[in-house]
Amino acid sequence: MLDDALKSQLKSHFEKMVRPVEIDAMVDDGAKSREMSAFLSEIAALSANISLTERSGAAGRTPAFRLTSPGEEINITFAGIPAGHEFTSLVLALLQVGGHPPKLDPSVVEAVAALDGDYLFETYFSLSCQNCPDVVQALNAMAVINPRIRHTAIDGALFKAEVDAREIMSVPSVYLNGEPFAQGRMEVEQILAKLDTNAEARAAEKIKAQDPFDVLVVGGGPAGAAAAIYAARKGIRTGIAAERFGGQVLDTMAIENFISVTHTEGPDFAKALETHVKDYPVEVMNLQRAERLTDHGDSFEVTLASGASLRAKSVILSTGARWRQMGVPGEEDYRNRGVAYCPHCDGPLFKGKPVAVIGGGNSGVEAAIDLAGITSHVTLLEFDVELRADDVLQRKLFSLPNVTVLTSAKTTEVRGNGAKVVGLTYESRITGESHDVAVDGIFVQIGLLPNTEWLRGTIELSDRGEIEVDDHGRTSLPGVFAAGDCTTTPFKQIVIALGDGAKASLAAFDHLIRTSVPEERQSKAA
Repeated sequence: MLDDALKSQLKSHFEKMVRPVEIDAMVDDGAKSREMSAFLSEIAALSANISLTERSGAAGRTPAFRLTSPGEEINITFAGIPAGHEFTSLVLALLQVGGHPPKLDPSVVEAVAALDGDYLFETYFSLSCQNCPDVVQALNAMAVINPRIRHTAIDGALFKAEVDAREIMSVPSVYLNGEPFAQGRMEVEQILAKLDTNAEARAAEKIKAQDPFDVLVVGGGPAGAAAAIYAARKGIRTGIAAERFGGQVLDTMAIENFISVTHTEGPDFAKALETHVKDYPVEVMNLQRAERLTDHGDSFEVTLASGASLRAKSVILSTGARWRQMGVPGEEDYRNRGVAYCPHCDGPLFKGKPVAVIGGGNSGVEAAIDLAGITSHVTLLEFDVELRADDVLQRKLFSLPNVTVLTSAKTTEVRGNGAKVVGLTYESRITGESHDVAVDGIFVQIGLLPNTEWLRGTIELSDRGEIEVDDHGRTSLPGVFAAGDCTTTPFKQIVIALGDGAKASLAAFDHLIRTSVPEERQSKAA
């Protein structure tokens, strides 16, 4: 299952282990157990520090395997074969159980170790989900740090009966001590904040103690990362306040148009951005949502949802965008219960079932093509009179026998039975008639909405809510700049966001060295 090049890489990685790792596998006579056994045997053969024991007829989930180390109270279990996106989760778990420390801030490690109580986490994942590994890896790391934390990562496609019984329709889905805990991508800090009610207050106090910045970047996507790097290279005090570092890139599956990199995936790209930023003296304040921008004349203040605030001589806004919602009855009620926004993450949960895709642009058509290979039938609904996707994608879509395309179709309602989605209602924009479509899942792919609501009344926004910028990234408020998908810059692409971030940062530096904010106010008043 592992090629020679990968085996060579793994051998090198496993040399970092400082203590033995025991793999305790639970198997039966099924094909998946045989596949898992062969897979684990190859892994164990790569290091003298790894041993494999198999037990058949064991109670509980099968196939599954537990990782631990003699003399250590560590309990990490994988139910299924962690291939695909989860292979990295397995490698990291082996290293960390083997004594290689997780890459976490010492204060975070201390807070996890101090958690009091017994925590049994169960995470349902999909092998095609790019957000799932972050949750699995976070909880595995926590289980290594604190012996009272146990974690089982479960392949939802393999343990379908559990998924159906718990009515899981979105991954990653996390249960704590048998009860729903969280859904969606999370990092250790976010999980810690849900368990430790004082974590947010401590983070806020730390932020309040920050000295004013020369440049404060709000947002940690490609534009924000580029802005921070360019500012830090100028030798000025730079900070980033981000709701989640990486931004929407974290939800991107494949990136194949970033020049000089033939292929990468969103989470990997986001980690590379964060690593690059941290090569410079940039103060990174993650998991911080901005709520207000105040102009004090000689400086700016950004107030955060935690109650803390930050001061800066100049600000670069790079808050990005999020998936646009339909805004119809039932959508919010059945979010993560049949209404989904990531076909790669949640598509496998609808294997053999009928689904709908809302949106006929590139994202919608690509989603429909992918889902057609998993589900029984895909109905694509487009509001306009024709699809807007590239011609090559349309040709592929119309070649698929289990896809129905409805144009001039306005979705008016998501229908459910109280527990999950059972269908949708749409109105023909030609005849005005309403029609019902029976589906188990609805994947919404109708574009982006800029994260700028908190700026209304402070700076000029377009009719679409985008920040108005000039060719230097300047906004209507002198000293405040903006970059990326939250702005009026056309073509929302990663490579463009990076360039915009660099441009805005250079413009901010030029602003700082040429003039002061009070002088600009006086000049403007004159």
